[in-house]
Amino acid sequence: MRRMILVAAALALLPAAASAATLDDVKARGRLVCGVNEGLPGFGDKDAKGSWHGFDVDFCRALAAATLGDPDKVDYVPLSTEERFKALTDHRIDVLSRNSTWTLSRDVSLGIEFAGVSYYDGQGFLTRAGYGVTSALELHGARICVITGTTTEDNAAAWFGDRKIDVTFMRFATRAEARKAYADEKCDVFTADRSALAGERSLLDPPADHVLLPEVISKEPLGPATRQDDPAWTEIVRWTLFGLIDAEEAGITSESVATDAGKATALAMGKPAVAPLRLADDWLALAIGKVGNYGEIFERNLGEASPLDLKRGINALWTKGGILYAPPMQ
Repeated sequence: MRRMILVAAALALLPAAASAATLDDVKARGRLVCGVNEGLPGFGDKDAKGSWHGFDVDFCRALAAATLGDPDKVDYVPLSTEERFKALTDHRIDVLSRNSTWTLSRDVSLGIEFAGVSYYDGQGFLTRAGYGVTSALELHGARICVITGTTTEDNAAAWFGDRKIDVTFMRFATRAEARKAYADEKCDVFTADRSALAGERSLLDPPADHVLLPEVISKEPLGPATRQDDPAWTEIVRWTLFGLIDAEEAGITSESVATDAGKATALAMGKPAVAPLRLADDWLALAIGKVGNYGEIFERNLGEASPLDLKRGINALWTKGGILYAPPMQ
């Protein structure tokens, strides 16, 4: 009896088994189900032909390439801020790739895991150039559009309260509703993550009439999320993200991976994950070759040549003045 108790106690100390077996589900259906934004330019948006595009969408495509060998084998589920995490824990989606901030309360109380940080962001303020302010410190008396179900209202309320600046919040359930109210001048300022505001600005006519104020009032580390009950799947999502970042640092691009030397490097980088994560030998080469490395994905969707016109900033590689880096692939 004592031996049985000791064995049971030892087993209790082992990592929990992957009850969800998400990789098996993905392979069985031959499709990755990815939760994305309902419509945020640059991150997750559907064009007139019904095709999805964006930074977060491209991560879904890279994950599908890594697990299924085909970046197009993805079913996209648009989710609001309020339903996104429940859709994940209810098994409606396999992964959430939807500009979501990694916080303590979300990480420890929702039954989810953040696989990593794909974009370092911060909350900011968008206003009309004609409103006549150049700083958020000048917003006394302003009406501010904010989206419910996010951390933005609490952040802004605390920031303005600390500075004894009186503002009024106008709350909206969706980003589209908040943008319309802002466009109709029902509010003077729109607050959200700066990257999201850049996306919203690109939809205004003309975008140049609207400016992002310089203040950044919060830390918003954004990244993909998985269910807590499947650590093996979380590792696949995590190392797909890290692989894209490490590929940029190593100079492996969608073009160079097509060469013998580039493919050999990508195969070597991805090899340690093949057996433990049950991936194909060329999982990383496929993700890079079919979607691109982190830098290619950023520039295509968010960079200075895109409608969002965002600089890499702190999202530049650590070797180029930013804070972005991934653990070594060894």
